[in-house]
Amino acid sequence: MKRKKRKTAYVQTAALVFFACLSLYPLFYLAGYSLKTNDEIFYTNPFGLPLSPQWGNYADALNAFDVLTYFKNSVFTTIISLSGVLVLVLPFSYAVARMRWKWKGLAAMFVSIGLFIPLQVSLIPLSVLIKDLGLANTYGALILPYIAFNLAFPFMILSVAFRALPTELEEAAFMDGASVYRTFFLIMLPLVKPAVVSAVLFATLGIWNEFILPTVMISSNGLKTLPAGLASFVGQHSTNWGAMGAAMMLASLPTIILYLACSDKIENSLTIGGAVKG
Repeated sequence: MKRKKRKTAYVQTAALVFFACLSLYPLFYLAGYSLKTNDEIFYTNPFGLPLSPQWGNYADALNAFDVLTYFKNSVFTTIISLSGVLVLVLPFSYAVARMRWKWKGLAAMFVSIGLFIPLQVSLIPLSVLIKDLGLANTYGALILPYIAFNLAFPFMILSVAFRALPTELEEAAFMDGASVYRTFFLIMLPLVKPAVVSAVLFATLGIWNEFILPTVMISSNGLKTLPAGLASFVGQHSTNWGAMGAAMMLASLPTIILYLACSDKIENSLTIGGAVKG
């Protein structure tokens, strides 16, 4: 029996190691890609390690292609959009999960529908609306749609987390004279911190990597975010693909660091009772 369990553990470990290697390979490939010349990338060494690392690709990405400007724009739009998402979704999720009020189900369904509406479907009416509001070619053309399209999934995560908390917590707080707002901010919100971190991470990834809106809504290079800015690296006659790889590597680092910093909170939020333990 013990031998059988040991074999099962070996198989599971091998499968997890294989999956980890499969998941990490694109990152290692991108790192090598960013240090190669065009000839190495396409002809002489497409899959191997760089024969002569081209660290100048990173200098070209930062200087010639103005990656820092695109990076600043991405950071600004992500932070402002994420702040708007949290301001709206946190109290709404709590109200839906813990309170009784008229049209609660309809409001929850209305927000949840956002999970099934891709951005591409609403791109034309959204473009017309942004133009009519006078927001074309501004940060507002990105921030407002990002807030709207990133409410549904965080709402689903947070409403489930709030619903899992015991009602005795609120009852004890109300008996001690705490208001609804005090109970929400000081008692309930800290208990769902892992779920909040998960919602923040998924929303950040969705905003940071979004390509369509900055490409359609923004024409000024000074306002473009990283995904749209990277597309401008492709020249009509020639392209420095190594520098593009360096830029993509730099663009990936913030999300990688964010995930590594928040991985334990995400694991807690995905386990039963994680919201209370966190």
